[in-house]
Amino acid sequence: MVRRRCILKAATLALIPSASEAAPRSLDISSLERARVLADAGKYLLLKPATVTAARSPRSAGGRNDFFSEGDYWWPDPKGADLPYVRRDGMTNPANFVEHRNVLMRVSQEVPALAAASLLSKDRKYAAHAAAHLRAWFLDSATRMNPNLQYAQAIQGRSTGRGTGIIDTIHLVEVARAIPVVAKAGALSKSEFAAIQGWFASYLDWMTTSKNGIEERDTKNNHATCWVMQVAAFAELTGNQKLMADCANRFKTLIVPDQIGTDGSQPLEMSRTKPYGYCLFNLDALTTLCQIVSRNGEDLWKFETADGRGIRKAIEFMFPFIADKKQWRLPPDVMYFDEWPMRHTSLLFGGLAYGRQDYLDLWKKLPANSKVEEVIRNFFIRQPILWT
Repeated sequence: MVRRRCILKAATLALIPSASEAAPRSLDISSLERARVLADAGKYLLLKPATVTAARSPRSAGGRNDFFSEGDYWWPDPKGADLPYVRRDGMTNPANFVEHRNVLMRVSQEVPALAAASLLSKDRKYAAHAAAHLRAWFLDSATRMNPNLQYAQAIQGRSTGRGTGIIDTIHLVEVARAIPVVAKAGALSKSEFAAIQGWFASYLDWMTTSKNGIEERDTKNNHATCWVMQVAAFAELTGNQKLMADCANRFKTLIVPDQIGTDGSQPLEMSRTKPYGYCLFNLDALTTLCQIVSRNGEDLWKFETADGRGIRKAIEFMFPFIADKKQWRLPPDVMYFDEWPMRHTSLLFGGLAYGRQDYLDLWKKLPANSKVEEVIRNFFIRQPILWT
């Protein structure tokens, strides 16, 4: 126990942004973000915490504190109401239970924004309100979420929960990034911070040992990316250096070889019915993974396979299509094509890593916020002040 506390304390210190990590003068993120962040955080101060206990689906096989969601692209079989659902790739079923996903997306917007506002303003009220959300989600037995996704992405008539559901907690990645900021502001006690770290340690254990977790780990597309990105983010928060090293190794031996072509394309994402959105989403997850691991061990920004595959080439491939979507080579996505691009982290993190001013200039011009649920769901890093 003493050793674990030392590890967690070390992790706390490693997560606090330092003055030496300032962005270049050509990208003054504090000035750029201040008005937006404080405006959003001001609205969030008026909202009370809401967790998975705020709603319950009669179709869930779990309990009151269990997260539940349904597979996006699964629909009732037109042949009969009692038959198992059938898949329609890229077409979201509007009748799905989404309340748990919505409150998770909500906390992923509110806590990071409040933490960022705390950093920018030095006003403790923002961190105090963020802490109330964190207690509700991870500490209070009446409202906390159980640290697993056993019942996520269920399919009626087929499964009570699947490994693919683990992608739903990508929205905890930036929350995890915000937690040490809230703690450093004095809004969480040491015991509360340790207990929150314990929640994430339990979730990591479930992600890396359960049937659903292993199933998701061994997928081949953006689901595999999001699994390893989350493991890296939560390993950083909990000080788990072994898992961090495992993430670096998985990126080099599986993620890049399986997902990035020799030209930098993402063949697995480009074969989908929403290839543009999926390529942007997966690239954001890849670059977030690189950002986390490269702060905590091996520099993944420099990694390339023997035939030249790597994250640098993946960003270079997508950059022209972000700058001018009309140049996109494939048919438009079946849904939400007009809603992209956003202020993607692939441009921010890649621009900083490779000294690409053109990436940073484009990033500044793109929308930072959206009111479209599909965009909110797939655009999960919104507070650059927490990362740079």
